[in-house]
Amino acid sequence: MATPLTASKLIAALRDEGLVVHEVRDWREHNRNAKGPWGPVNGVMIHHTATQGTDSTVDLCYDGRADLPGPLCHGVIDKQGEVHLVGNGRANHAGLGDGDVLRAVIHEDAQLPPDDEADTDGNPHFYGFECINLGDGKDPWPEAQQIAMEKAAAAVCRAHGWSERSVIGHLEWQPGKVDPRGVAMNDLRGRIKKRLAKPAEGAPEPQQPAYEPFPGRDFFRSGTHSPVITAMGKRLVAEGCSHYDIGPGPEWTEADRQSYAAWQRKLGFHGTDADGVPGQVSWERLRVPRT
Repeated sequence: MATPLTASKLIAALRDEGLVVHEVRDWREHNRNAKGPWGPVNGVMIHHTATQGTDSTVDLCYDGRADLPGPLCHGVIDKQGEVHLVGNGRANHAGLGDGDVLRAVIHEDAQLPPDDEADTDGNPHFYGFECINLGDGKDPWPEAQQIAMEKAAAAVCRAHGWSERSVIGHLEWQPGKVDPRGVAMNDLRGRIKKRLAKPAEGAPEPQQPAYEPFPGRDFFRSGTHSPVITAMGKRLVAEGCSHYDIGPGPEWTEADRQSYAAWQRKLGFHGTDADGVPGQVSWERLRVPRT
């Protein structure tokens, strides 16, 4: 049992493990603590999202659904192996699971018992990482993503002094769950064990220079007037993604939306992930200079 990590300690632990970490909106204050306890914490739970697309998945895990408010985890791990922090505190990810499994995690038993009951609320006790994958048994797990899963779990375990036996999959907790489908949890725990036997890799090099932070999707709508829009447009022009007849200027227009959609497609996004409204990942990769 342990006291939950503060937001600053969690992000430091992840970056010290060598992960690229994105802070999503107000994640440091975003939680479900008003609905129940957060802690004592006992382990890390790994999920798959059953979705595709980074921006839309990160938004879903931050906001939640009509029937399940967000955050739906603490961090989202994308296909490129980057972590997007969406919550700090109690999150709606574990749900009811087997109390015998929780006791085995607390004692770090060598073997987990079958998860044949749903009698214990896991949300107070587990950090949750949602990994972007359709969960259909066909969607691949890129090596970068698998390494990030290993690093994220190891980072939390290292911070708390836990072993790899404090890491479980959702399928080992709640009857009927299959996630993370396609990931052998015993193999993952074995890799985490090897990682924990060595010092942490250290944080990646910080980005230089400073760029405009992502202002949120709602910022980009008719009527928004800001020098940030002008700076964004200039970067889009520089990237060869211009649909401007005149400009760019400080007011959000259809030309901005079309230009940004071209940038999203250039990054490999499709469908609703290339709708022309900036998302966290595409914005950070555009690197709009501070105004």
